[in-house]
Amino acid sequence: MINAGLDILVVDDDDLTVEMVERSVARITAGNSALRFCFHAANDGTQALEMLRDNSVTRPNIILLDLNMPRMNGFEFLDEIRKDRKLSDSVIFVITTSDSDYDRARAYREHVAGYIVKSFVGPQFNRVANLIATYNSAIRLPE
Repeated sequence: MINAGLDILVVDDDDLTVEMVERSVARITAGNSALRFCFHAANDGTQALEMLRDNSVTRPNIILLDLNMPRMNGFEFLDEIRKDRKLSDSVIFVITTSDSDYDRARAYREHVAGYIVKSFVGPQFNRVANLIATYNSAIRLPE
């Protein structure tokens, strides 16, 4: 059975990236009423942690995290969320412009589920949308 939907938090200071991810997922799921995705966005790690800790958003099934952001960057966010007992098991995919081996290794040491380089997914973010749709159909969430 496919999950009824996923709550997704996109943490990125680039509004265009947030919009493109949301549009791409909407395009992939168009016509399939069984799939529901609820999007939330934060401009940086500080805002994302505030949203998660004060329960102003439903705890997301997936967090899409940029690395290069003001105030609190992606690595600082990863460090904070992994120390938080209530949030440490969050499923996080990094989605960034950085193709640095160092950044990839550092992100995986923080137990990210995947590392996506924006230039490799293309301007329409269809690969990210397909990844999310496939993830949704493959996993089983608790009732």
